[in-house]
Amino acid sequence: MKNKISAIIIIFACVCFSFSYNNHDKDSMNEKMEQSNDSVLRHVVLFKFKDGTSPEDIKKVEEAFHALPSKIPQIAGYEWGTNNSPEDLDKGFTHVFFLTFNSEEDRAIYLPHPDHKAFGAVLGPHLDDVLVMDYWTN
Repeated sequence: MKNKISAIIIIFACVCFSFSYNNHDKDSMNEKMEQSNDSVLRHVVLFKFKDGTSPEDIKKVEEAFHALPSKIPQIAGYEWGTNNSPEDLDKGFTHVFFLTFNSEEDRAIYLPHPDHKAFGAVLGPHLDDVLVMDYWTN
């Protein structure tokens, strides 16, 4: 009889623990979903220019990219800069452009946008390599 009562108590405790644990998981999921509602989509672009590209041509590329946020309203944020890392791990990439979008739909409008395509025409003759990564912020 004591074994049956002990077994019932253990089962009851396990059920209670499981219920509590599942509710904690749901709370964590809800918290993560709230965080994702605050997330933004980052579009990171790195350029490596061809050897011999003049500073004037690089300046034209910078100015053309800098003009995109005023031409494409889906760009919610814009930053850029040039590499100054002392680690010597840049693999020849010198410029980084950091765009923010509020949705994948906004990015989908940006990518084929005529002004983005026109920028590509300015960049193309001088580009040796490009690296692009997109991610949702946590």
